[in-house]
Amino acid sequence: DPDITVVGTAANGRIALSKLLQVAPDLLTLDIEMPELDGLETLRELRKTHPQLPVIMFSTLTERGASATFDALSLGANDYVTKPANVGSVPEAIASVRTQLIPKIRGLCAAKLGPAAAVAPRPTVRSSLTQPGPRPTGRVDLLAIGSSTGGPDALTQLLPLLPASLPVPVVITQHMPPVFTKLFAQRLDSKCALTVKEAEDGDVPRPGLVLVAPGDQHLVLERRGDRTLVRLTSAPPENFCRPAVDVMFRSAAAVYGAGVLGAVLTGMGSDGARGSEVLRRAGGEVVVQDEASSVVWGMPGSVVGLGLAHRVLPLREIARDVVSTLSRGRGLVGVGG
Repeated sequence: DPDITVVGTAANGRIALSKLLQVAPDLLTLDIEMPELDGLETLRELRKTHPQLPVIMFSTLTERGASATFDALSLGANDYVTKPANVGSVPEAIASVRTQLIPKIRGLCAAKLGPAAAVAPRPTVRSSLTQPGPRPTGRVDLLAIGSSTGGPDALTQLLPLLPASLPVPVVITQHMPPVFTKLFAQRLDSKCALTVKEAEDGDVPRPGLVLVAPGDQHLVLERRGDRTLVRLTSAPPENFCRPAVDVMFRSAAAVYGAGVLGAVLTGMGSDGARGSEVLRRAGGEVVVQDEASSVVWGMPGSVVGLGLAHRVLPLREIARDVVSTLSRGRGLVGVGG
């Protein structure tokens, strides 16, 4: 990529830290597994002196790798790339890494790279809903959340603030590979009053239950008689993503109609924008995270750019907004924390 220059390399974390002042990088990539000073210890030291320097971790598609990655994200890493497994050749492995890494670099360094640093195409369909319109007043029966880059930390902050008495089910699509989503759901469950689990085919959404779309499968809501079920599909990726927020939002609108509150959190690209339009046309409500509190304002910015957001809020205010919205027509305990 002509916009990206490698200004330095290091064999371990200790050498990397010693080179920082000399090379002054705009972004740092760290392998979790390194001699002398591993990725996590390097990140801890780095954040003492460079709290804002974007960091992308390299991890393995294993439970151990996923656990270390979530530890890194909690220590201040911005994103991660998974090392290719079962790839036929070195050139194929390099191509796999490049496909993951370059969009993430461009997204995290967009301000320095300028307008050309778009990390994914904006929606090609222009919305006719150019004004947010009045806030819906009907009862909400489902909370659907979409997120990508920065999403694990955002969700870790948001969900513990929601009370155990939440009167609706929650479905989440977070762009994340297999193995990672199950561990992520377990970690969220340990921090929340709500019950959080990785979604399984045939799950029945119920109040107080949070279902996280598994890696490499779309989460689809489907009406069967008098019940709503979760269906997991391997349909083609949308917006280069599987699971995709658009897929989840469309199915939510088809089943719940005007009774959906959609939330689009931090993330690169435009996944969730077309789905937000479907939610709006069904009478649902859309809230998005603001730019200042987002790691990357691609997904929420796309929704705002199409005039589809009813409200644009800092992350810390979204939990209160969710509780207020879900309180319409029913009593509800306030936010936690």
